[in-house]
Amino acid sequence: MPARPSVTEAELEAHLRGICFKTGPPRRTGVEIEWLVHDAHHPRCPVDPARHREAAAALRALPLRSALTFEPGGQLELSSLPATSLTACIEAVSADLALVRPAMRELGLGMAGHGHNPWHPPRRVLIEPRYDAMEAYFDRWGPAGRSMMCGTASVQVCLDAGQEEPGPLGLGRRWRLAHLLGAVLVAAFANSPVSEGCPTGYRSTRQLVWSQMDPARTLAPPDGPDPRAAWAAYVLDAPVMCLRGDDGPWDAPEGLTFRDWVRTGAPRPPTEEDLDYHVTTLFPPVRPRGHLELRMIDAQPGDSGWVVPLAVTAALFDDPEAAESVYRVVKPLAETAGARPAPRNPLWRHATRAALTDPELRAAALACFTIAQEALARLDVPAGVRGAVARFTERYVARGRCPADDLLDGAYGEPSATDEGPPGPVGTAPPEPRTLSSAAPLGASPAAPRTGPAHPVDAAYEDQLTPGKDSL
Repeated sequence: MPARPSVTEAELEAHLRGICFKTGPPRRTGVEIEWLVHDAHHPRCPVDPARHREAAAALRALPLRSALTFEPGGQLELSSLPATSLTACIEAVSADLALVRPAMRELGLGMAGHGHNPWHPPRRVLIEPRYDAMEAYFDRWGPAGRSMMCGTASVQVCLDAGQEEPGPLGLGRRWRLAHLLGAVLVAAFANSPVSEGCPTGYRSTRQLVWSQMDPARTLAPPDGPDPRAAWAAYVLDAPVMCLRGDDGPWDAPEGLTFRDWVRTGAPRPPTEEDLDYHVTTLFPPVRPRGHLELRMIDAQPGDSGWVVPLAVTAALFDDPEAAESVYRVVKPLAETAGARPAPRNPLWRHATRAALTDPELRAAALACFTIAQEALARLDVPAGVRGAVARFTERYVARGRCPADDLLDGAYGEPSATDEGPPGPVGTAPPEPRTLSSAAPLGASPAAPRTGPAHPVDAAYEDQLTPGKDSL
């Protein structure tokens, strides 16, 4: 590994401020899409690591425009290049998928859009120093880290940070919008209610997993008037996950923050390159990488399920009229969120468990999707994309449902809502439904409780879901 000169704390803070938010009129859109890889004929049977390696070799030989990577559990990820428009982004990724899917079928493999693996316990197939160190680090917090690394998949929308000036497209507004709208996106696209064959009691088990991990690297930075200052402090005060080296494991002293590392210079002085790598080990729900990386959306079902969250999010952020309207819609959600950062505040927790059966989130989502559909027409997005958003709105949002509800209906023999059928029930609540406020309960309990080996839940998380404690 090439040696680079060490730098001062002030230099590193200036570096973070310079690279984390690159401002200007929003022009580019990107997306990172993950899928769970499974045997095409026997999805409940784990895929042998040798088949993962075979798939990686075959796919890397394809002329793809997107970057192709594999996650620790073998999840396949496509990361688009920054596109000059939403339409261009969708067309580029769709063209790559037209090559990837047939190649996977030839190998007898399928690509499943679930936010959390519904079949298998986490099993790592990539053996690399980074993932060895990551696994060891997260094991200190319990099993959620392995579940995140090996059993989750998402649709991550990447948007320009915005203009330096205030206004609907300004950096400060977009940063705040991302953290309030983020809860609505969690709820509307929740698609991970099952783990190891059993419902977990949460419509987004993936989001639950993220909330159970090291808060110093998975919570949002504190809210404030200067996102750059908040992010720089967040990065420097986060514990170091690993110290890279040419030989041996990438272990780091437990509890060593990057700021401590800079000030002590031990076990060796850090460099700017070390700081850049450290940022890649931080996983807040919105991560500034020059652009804004929105990380909260579950992977979606269907060959083109990823298009809807991408289109809705991009339209709400990049159309000025929509950005102004949606901010007025989600701003009152800050009262429910309270002072705690996402995803460990009441707003995000309601989204994780209740999704759109929460009356407040349902109303906000319906308003947001209506605004998005109007914006997509102004952005001259193809009719097929607008139609997909309209169908999703009708099938799910207007009925207070999300994709997770289809999976829960199937698990308990309940009919799933269809595009053509009459409106179904708002949705069946997870185990032990509760009242969020003075409104009606989240839903009626099913005839038989949804039981089974639930995903591990820490007591602090459940405490925040207890009636009367949402304001803590």
